[in-house]
Amino acid sequence: MTTRLYIIRHGQVVDHHEFRYNGHYDVDITAEGVSQMFRLADMLKAETHPITAIYSSDLTRAVKGADIISKSLGLKPKKLEALRELHLGRWEGLTRQEAGEKYPEEAGFTFMDLAHGKLKDGESLKDLEDRVLPAIDNIVDMHKGSSVCLILHGGVNRVILCEALGLPVENFFRFEQDYGGLSIIDYFDDGIKVVKMLNGGPNQIYKPIILY
Repeated sequence: MTTRLYIIRHGQVVDHHEFRYNGHYDVDITAEGVSQMFRLADMLKAETHPITAIYSSDLTRAVKGADIISKSLGLKPKKLEALRELHLGRWEGLTRQEAGEKYPEEAGFTFMDLAHGKLKDGESLKDLEDRVLPAIDNIVDMHKGSSVCLILHGGVNRVILCEALGLPVENFFRFEQDYGGLSIIDYFDDGIKVVKMLNGGPNQIYKPIILY
């Protein structure tokens, strides 16, 4: 028995050109972000594995995508706080320059440091794993043998993909998660997980999976 997860990163966000650290900071998506979700809805509608459930985080940028896709598929989406993006503490809503000026003691922090540390009041990648992976396991258990769509966040998706590929969380930044990017993972009853697509989508070719 195989359970398939269609894992989507939310659409382009309104402050994408400013490179702000949003985390739990609630931002909307752009008109292009909306278009990305409609294109994905059309693609998923044509899938040979019909989707029977849709989940998203409870942040606006994910909820809007879930609403668009669920209406196309005739489903009712469910929102889970546990699937929110990595919490970036005091840096939330700020650019790197703004964060460095406001908190000079953290100016040297790099996101590679998140594997073993965290920003003040924020989460580490291990914290994110501990929050997200049990929620994913629960979704897989509840929908055995079915296909499920999840509209999530770049950091959340990377944690799920690292676990599926058997990669330590230090590999978090080794693959991209574009706005509207789609990854597909099959979960088998014997515990094997197979990544069928990585960061694909309606306007992209299938991208190779590179193991590090």
